Amino acid sequence: MNQSENSQFLGNEKISKLMLKFSIPCILSLLVSALYNIVDQIFIGNSELSALGNAATGVVFPIFIIAQAFAWCFGDGCAAYLNICQGKKDTQSAHKAIGTGIVVTLFASLILMAIFFPLKIQLLTLFGASENSIGMAVEYFNIILAFFPAYMLSNMMNAVIRADGSPAWSMASMLLGAIINIILDPVFIFGMHWGMTGAALATIIGQCVSFIISLIYFFRTKTFKLTSKSFIPDFKAFSGALKLGASSFITQMTIVIISMVCNIMLAKYGAMSQYGVDIPIAIIGIESKVFTVVINLVVGIVLGCQPIIGYNIGAKKYDRVKQLYRSILMCTVIIGLVSTLLFEFAPRAVVGIFGQPTNIPNPEDYWIFAQKTFRIFLSLVTFTCTIKMTSIFFQAVGKPIQAVVASMIRDIVCFIPLILILPAFFGIEGILYAAPIADFIAMIIAASLTVAYMRTLKGEAAPKEKDAVIKSSKKGVIITIAREHGSSGKQIGKIVAERLEIPFYYKEMTALAAQESGLDKEFISNLNANSPTLMHDLYLSTNVIQQAVIAQDKVIRKIADHGSCVIVGRAADYVLRDYADTVRIFIYAPKEIKIQRVMEVYGDSREAAGKNIHRSDEARAAYYKNISGNTWGDRQNYELLVDSSAGLEACADVICEYIHSLKTIKSQ
Repeated sequence: MNQSENSQFLGNEKISKLMLKFSIPCILSLLVSALYNIVDQIFIGNSELSALGNAATGVVFPIFIIAQAFAWCFGDGCAAYLNICQGKKDTQSAHKAIGTGIVVTLFASLILMAIFFPLKIQLLTLFGASENSIGMAVEYFNIILAFFPAYMLSNMMNAVIRADGSPAWSMASMLLGAIINIILDPVFIFGMHWGMTGAALATIIGQCVSFIISLIYFFRTKTFKLTSKSFIPDFKAFSGALKLGASSFITQMTIVIISMVCNIMLAKYGAMSQYGVDIPIAIIGIESKVFTVVINLVVGIVLGCQPIIGYNIGAKKYDRVKQLYRSILMCTVIIGLVSTLLFEFAPRAVVGIFGQPTNIPNPEDYWIFAQKTFRIFLSLVTFTCTIKMTSIFFQAVGKPIQAVVASMIRDIVCFIPLILILPAFFGIEGILYAAPIADFIAMIIAASLTVAYMRTLKGEAAPKEKDAVIKSSKKGVIITIAREHGSSGKQIGKIVAERLEIPFYYKEMTALAAQESGLDKEFISNLNANSPTLMHDLYLSTNVIQQAVIAQDKVIRKIADHGSCVIVGRAADYVLRDYADTVRIFIYAPKEIKIQRVMEVYGDSREAAGKNIHRSDEARAAYYKNISGNTWGDRQNYELLVDSSAGLEACADVICEYIHSLKTIKSQ
């Protein structure tokens, strides 16, 4: 399916069919991933290791998440970067970024091993291990840590495999590893009586199988090819991928911080209660695994729908966006309510899947705390799911600030302070009440953000204009003009085009890009205008923005392929970096001149003009940096820098003379 057909599909197909097509593979992938974290705990809990074994795996769990944070950051970043490069037909940057990503992931795993091995007792104690569970935790941790490279590389590679258009291969890699883990756990734990060592060995063997399957794929990739040169670190290419993966890292490290703080407080106040240290740690470990399954269902739905949301936002099909949001919300609420009923009315049955507490002094306390945890801690799980869904939805529509607020307000702003404060007044139960209180506060904020955003979605895309066309031109120089706001670069470019009798492209590019992508012309035109003052990179990395950027880049190359022309803006100098006849010009002016021009053209006050110039230039610089990795306005990126304070005609004279001199030199 080509881009035009895909655009019509996303914009016209029935919402329910699109959700099934895009969300089910994503849900399955996330659920398979969750199996690795839940299978060991089920078999351990049902063995002689019992509750203490579960407590031991619970304190090791945050270490897994730290490793995953780095692996997903590098993997998701390289995957997103690969998709961007595919759109730009930039095969060189893709293989360099991915090769560097593999090398960096390997080194990161070795560094984590070097840090964690000597500090394992301190780390595991920090995460809540007691004198009863520390031995089991260390036994499990030593084996898991020794195979960090395979685990991290497998996670990193799987993201790239999916981006390369082979989600089935990625799924097979993860699923086969999980199945092997499921098979080997009872063999090693019950058959061989290897205890925590058996559980750890089953896990790492499954991980190694996943790694090998992923590794095999890299010898048969579709859109890029790795060579020995790919593994020579190219941090310029990798920096673009790293920015795109930053949100994955932040999300995972947030989980680590929450787990660490929660376990510390559970250990502290558990020791003061009838439950002791081990029961709360074991139960919260079980709760986190069960909750992961629930939240992965919701995340899978909304992540799968991101391309659909993004396209329809860009195409200004707001009725479909609202319909899609309602459908995702309905699925989220259903999942949340079913989970709530299960946790409220059958918590003992849920916890019972993870075995009986045979190796602790007071088994009944185990069940009492388990019931309290699931009935109180997860009482507003529907809100938790809705908050997470809302955050991902805002990412999909290119609203990174709202996405971060919706996500962070629950976990960082509310939950962590509450679990630090409430236990001082209510004991260990205060920790349990922290979650629903945080959910309630965050839900109010998330709902307010959503309502406010939905009110902005008014009107539909303008009626389709007459198709823009690329004008044929004589073979020759392609002039790209980057300019500061208020420097009159657009007007100078137009004068140059008229004098050289070649086509001029400015607004025409956005119309052509709209035809290429199916997105709305105004949406593409306002890419920089809509960029928030903060988080430029996160905004520009969102799915819908990248769709627009890729379409725009394709159009710029098509224009250049038709012959000599003048192109203003849109990082055209970088997009056409491989075109031999391209002349890159940057037009600037003193601040006072720019302010005067902006005041004349737009009727701004002096203060407003200054602010608009700063904001516009900041957005252009961020866009250029995101696209190219280079600094906007840096003289090294241009053949000619022109100060427009000399006057528009004079500047056009300079540029035309420069072009003529190039022709003269070339003809000699």
